Amino acid sequence: MRRALSFALIAVGFGGAFLSFWMSTVEAQAPHGVVVEIDEAIQPSTARFLDRVVSEAEDGGARFVVIRLDTPGGLYDSTRDIVETILESEIPIIVFVSPSGAQAASAGTFIATAGHITAMANGTNIGAASPVDQRGDALPEPLGSKATNDAAAFLRSIAADRGRNAEALNDTVTKALAYSASEALDRDVIDFVAKDLDQLLSTIDGQAVDLFDGSSYVIDASGVDLRTIDKTFLERFLAVISNPNVAFLLLVIGAIGLFIEFLAPGLFAPGIIGVICLVMAFVAFGNLPVNWVGVGLIAFALLLMFAELKSPGVSFFGAGGVVSFVLGSVLLFGGFSFGGFTPGPIETPSFRVNYWLIGGVTVTLSGLLIFVVRDILTAQKIEERQATKGITTAALVGTTGVVSTELAPSGMVFVSGEEWSAVSDTGDSIAEGAEVVVTEVEGLTLKVYKAME
Repeated sequence: MRRALSFALIAVGFGGAFLSFWMSTVEAQAPHGVVVEIDEAIQPSTARFLDRVVSEAEDGGARFVVIRLDTPGGLYDSTRDIVETILESEIPIIVFVSPSGAQAASAGTFIATAGHITAMANGTNIGAASPVDQRGDALPEPLGSKATNDAAAFLRSIAADRGRNAEALNDTVTKALAYSASEALDRDVIDFVAKDLDQLLSTIDGQAVDLFDGSSYVIDASGVDLRTIDKTFLERFLAVISNPNVAFLLLVIGAIGLFIEFLAPGLFAPGIIGVICLVMAFVAFGNLPVNWVGVGLIAFALLLMFAELKSPGVSFFGAGGVVSFVLGSVLLFGGFSFGGFTPGPIETPSFRVNYWLIGGVTVTLSGLLIFVVRDILTAQKIEERQATKGITTAALVGTTGVVSTELAPSGMVFVSGEEWSAVSDTGDSIAEGAEVVVTEVEGLTLKVYKAME
């Protein structure tokens, strides 16, 4: 009976696994299309996400991919990667600028133009694709002209490949022109205007497109199951830490953690936190146009601050450290991107560290330098002097001293020839000049009580 039951359980297990595999295979092979949302500034994590989506759609037998696009712009290199993914796709890529109020600004213009079929919802806009720097400002010459000409040529080549109006699209780069949905349709920049996804599907059903391998593909959108592919937890996490401000804070916190651990070995927590933050910062740098000169200046600033701590009073070390830190923070990210509409109410993506954040961190770091870390070094020097005199903290218990600064309930006492931080063990105030007895030592703080008069 036991053997029979065991065999039965094994058979049920294998049968369930086979049924599950069969059902998933049937589901994957069922007629379906893939929908993906891109509603962020274009950066490396966006390009990798879309590449994964297209690969999964191709391997899963999807009939097409719909990209619902809403972006203010983004990085030039990442834009090129996305366009390459779309142009080389083995299945049709439909770019739909939606919902109403969405935009395909700057980098979005290139992505929308690359689609096998491109549509826009009413109340959306496309264009203003002039290259800018990481702050959204015009690039200095001659870099500005070179970047503009390169971007314009790239957009014209995409338009020619998709049979769109190359001249109108060229103007979005060279003249920073932008078009509404109806204007884009009139200028042959897009294929049609759709109010929603259902109208989009009914319109593309039966349309033929040319794929990368030269073959013609007739889109069958009737009765398909639409499956949305979202970002994984890891992709969402990378998108969060790839914010320039977050990456900057991770770098600074990590550097400060290691800095404190180096000054006061054995604390462990600052060192562990520092290593974790630095690792995440460098992961974020892999998704941003990092300027390593800026990283070097920040590292040099910390070295100067360390020199100031070792030679207190030599103020040019500290001043040089602050200047180097500010310059490094400003220069931390470089290169050029496609900004949003300027001027106007539409936000331009910024791949730089916020100046207010730089100022706040600089002031905080200066305060840490002046107060916290210097106190650590002062405490270490006190311990060294006490060790030289043969004083141990254990030997202090039971000794008497005099209050040099009123304990209310904490203050300073003079014990065994040294000034100590102290606290009244009863919580009562002890006046300056009163005699006290040490009852306990916690680190560099003494617990005392008032001696009997």
